[in-house]
Amino acid sequence: MSGMREGLLVVDRDMRVVASNSAAHRLFNLSGGKLNSQRLTELTRNPAIYSAFLDALQGTERSGVKVETHGPERLIFDLRVVPLNNSNGTPPSSTDITIPQGALGVFIDVTRIERLERVRQEFLSNVSHELRTPLTAILAFVETLETSAIEDQESAKHFLSIIRKSALRMNTLIGDILELSAIEAGNVKVRAEEFALAPLVAEVISALAAQAEVRAITVVNEVPLDTEVFADPRRLEQMLTNLIDNAIKFNREAGKVTVSFERGARDQILIVDTGEGIPAQYLDRLFERFYRVDRARSRVMGGTGLGLAIVKHLVRAHSGEVTVTSELGKGSSFTIELPRKDK
Repeated sequence: MSGMREGLLVVDRDMRVVASNSAAHRLFNLSGGKLNSQRLTELTRNPAIYSAFLDALQGTERSGVKVETHGPERLIFDLRVVPLNNSNGTPPSSTDITIPQGALGVFIDVTRIERLERVRQEFLSNVSHELRTPLTAILAFVETLETSAIEDQESAKHFLSIIRKSALRMNTLIGDILELSAIEAGNVKVRAEEFALAPLVAEVISALAAQAEVRAITVVNEVPLDTEVFADPRRLEQMLTNLIDNAIKFNREAGKVTVSFERGARDQILIVDTGEGIPAQYLDRLFERFYRVDRARSRVMGGTGLGLAIVKHLVRAHSGEVTVTSELGKGSSFTIELPRKDK
């Protein structure tokens, strides 16, 4: 009983605890106290627990009872309670009425399973929602072209342009989903090596120059030329592309993005923008999948809502961390922390 991960609780006919294990102590938040000899009503006010044990004492087995605790940490348990009958070795006759002498309850912690199921449901809901918008646009304009607009060359070109953008958005979203799934499944291998950081930053800035020019954003590379980092070059390029692209998208018109480097116990790559900033209440959830501070603006800008989640997982694959600080009206700063080779 002591070695079981499941909480075990045995009560007598008077609903008094006669046996328990350490897992049950954790369930009822009794670090130093004792469960034995206490009545069940003294341990919990949870009606689901009391009802399940009461039914078992009346001879009815209960299983699949969902129990939630609301202590320092919200836990979810699957409870099964069975009657306990005394036996003197003589088989009961068909007319005997067996009265349970107690009940045994097993509490199986399903908190993580419930959380994963909730994440799965949210993920499917978000994917469906994100795909529905471009797909609806594609179907609508294809139908328009089929009925009348195909003869109007100017309108046909405009509609085909919208269809192309919607298809590209779907393709990008599916690509990000596959990428994130591969990272989370551990199928992405990080091949870290020492290399010069400044040229890599320059390549990323050059690749995003067109987007920056449209909004008159100035992107500055302040990484010293002699700076070397220990990382997977391709994966770091992917992280920087996501972060600098976001800094351009959500900046002010004619704003500025600065990429710099600081060396300490860990190497730090900083991407700082002069945008509107992010409200403090959103910062903790910013790296969640599909989480957006401004959904409407993100869609207009073409974001999938997965970029920052990909960055977080790639940084952690390097045994590093990514953090964000922001001030409303002044801008945001994203920091990639990477371990040094000698650490």
